Amino acid sequence: MDFSAELNAILSLSPYRTRAFLRADVKTIRDLLLHLPQRYEDHSRLTAMNDLQDGQTAFVHGQVIRAEIQQYRRPVLTVLLRDRAGGELYLRYFHFYPNQIKTFRAGRWGLFYGKINRSFALPEMSHPEITWLTNEHLPPLPKTWYPIYSSVQGLTQAHWQQAINDVLKQLVISETDALTQKGFLSLAQALRILHQPPLTADPNALLLPQHPARQRLIMEELCAHQLSFTQARMHQQQKTAPELPENSVLIQQFIAALPFTLTAAQKRVHAEIAADLAKNAPMMRLVQGDVGSGKTVIALLAALQAIAAGKQVAFMAPTELLAEQHAANMKKLLKLSAIEPVLLTGKLSAKTKRARLKAIERGEAALIVGTHALFQSQVNYHRLALIIIDEQHRFGVHQRFQLQDKSHEEWAPHQLILTATPIPRTLAMSLYGKLSTSIIDQLPAGRKSIQTAVMSNHHRDTLIARLGAVCRKGQQAYWVCPFIEESDVFVCENGEAMTAYLQRSLPDLRVEFVHGKLSSDARREKMEAFAAGAVDILVATTVIEVGVDVANATLMIIENAERFGLSQLHQLRGRVGRGSQQSYCVLLYQAPLGENAQRRLAVMRATTDGFQIAEEDLLLRGAGELLGTKQTGENGFYLADLTRDYAHLPHVAQWVETWLCEDKAFAAVLQKRWLHDKTHYLRV
Repeated sequence: MDFSAELNAILSLSPYRTRAFLRADVKTIRDLLLHLPQRYEDHSRLTAMNDLQDGQTAFVHGQVIRAEIQQYRRPVLTVLLRDRAGGELYLRYFHFYPNQIKTFRAGRWGLFYGKINRSFALPEMSHPEITWLTNEHLPPLPKTWYPIYSSVQGLTQAHWQQAINDVLKQLVISETDALTQKGFLSLAQALRILHQPPLTADPNALLLPQHPARQRLIMEELCAHQLSFTQARMHQQQKTAPELPENSVLIQQFIAALPFTLTAAQKRVHAEIAADLAKNAPMMRLVQGDVGSGKTVIALLAALQAIAAGKQVAFMAPTELLAEQHAANMKKLLKLSAIEPVLLTGKLSAKTKRARLKAIERGEAALIVGTHALFQSQVNYHRLALIIIDEQHRFGVHQRFQLQDKSHEEWAPHQLILTATPIPRTLAMSLYGKLSTSIIDQLPAGRKSIQTAVMSNHHRDTLIARLGAVCRKGQQAYWVCPFIEESDVFVCENGEAMTAYLQRSLPDLRVEFVHGKLSSDARREKMEAFAAGAVDILVATTVIEVGVDVANATLMIIENAERFGLSQLHQLRGRVGRGSQQSYCVLLYQAPLGENAQRRLAVMRATTDGFQIAEEDLLLRGAGELLGTKQTGENGFYLADLTRDYAHLPHVAQWVETWLCEDKAFAAVLQKRWLHDKTHYLRV
């Protein structure tokens, strides 16, 4: 089976259902099969309603008697159920859609699963899982654990299970391969165990990364990425690159015109890059620099070395908003030179885009800034010699080493990758071995360290008063809301509720809310308004991790900070402290805190050193952490987690070297299975 095939190639889905799967980031068979359950429930036994106990998680069979919307402090959808023995149960919905009451038609039978509350005369369930039946007759009860998937509007648990089970029925994969020979389960076994686990399995163990079924998927994904990385390096090493002389007059003039002095770390990293660019071997260098360490200036120095030699430079940012900000910052820094950054984004008019594409093709544009669109087929470079990639906090650097050859036919371009989250040294050595790495471990002079406080949610109103005082001085602030549920609906409700609360509490201030489900245009518009000072407080989900760079933002408040990992907290904190003013970060937490959460918050309060935080993150996440249900995300992986799985990397590298010599067929299968449709602009 082709894992990169779109769902409709294998399944019969309506356009509405296809769009719903797309909203859940499920486009291919791979996306579907790797959308693993977030938990498992026991639907193999029914409990009579008269036998329900307080605190019990139960599975009941019942008929809708009536449904009504009751008015308390806010509306509550209440549904009365009755089973065949005459027992009764209330369902309560505190969050519901206006038309949801219509689904609870009197006389309708269903199966209901949820936690029982017996604080009142009749037992109650809040927001249960429901399977509707066509009549009162019970279908055969499952003989496996019932998987529960994170979902979006338009997809019920039944939709997920039907789609996944239909694919698993058609799944034909060899039961023996190079990984089963090393003691791992086969891929088919692993997927069936995770999606259809027998009742004899421990449902909690199934969620742990150490479970044999998850280990098979993790190891296979790590191997596929390592294969891609290794082959990219082999391909790169076969080519030569243009020699770009060091110490040009252009660079000297640029450094002299800077309104600040380069730090010792910046000078050291610049020298390392300049020496690489002067050689005829393609540079592949990773620059690690903490938030605000001055990576853009280093990137510009590298760009000027190429431009002074009559070549072109492409600078790729992860989002259009960041590309625009980079172009604006570069324009300021280059104002005394004749070099004008050329921006390529989707917002350009057709006429402007055509003009810029022509300028690039003729070599009139020397410094081109954009997103991955810089490498699309219609972009033809005149003499591209250097590619700079701002990976922001993403670990999936190696996927970008195979960028389609857009340079002169005679050479391969040099590549410089910037990352804003320091990768732990132990991990960097395991993962990047031979890859050249530079570290900017100094902040610019005059930059004040961000002060961090940890505060209980009980002090929220005091904090809001402080927030108002900060913004009335003309400064700006972020308020970050976490993903409090696995549902997009609850994420938005949480953020919208916080926005409304802040607007009521601080009516004289301008508050906006941005989240990942906004259209890109709407999100950009709100972020640009914040950057322009037209918004005082930006309530946001974690989209601001790779969002705006606003020097006037001096306060970062992170709600339920205990739900975030160290790396993510560090990145969010780095959105403030970009100017010369003292900045603050407040970590709000909900008590009681677990031991790991206490340690994470203590580390954040104690240090702003990204490398120390990265090492602590590695230690904290190294053992026993639940995998969760994240889809492929910022780090480019579905299930693997480099900070958790780094100990496997030496074995993976060794296996990959062997397979490339002795089992090329399996190597090809792995790459196609995991990366085939994800590297459409890459070249092996």
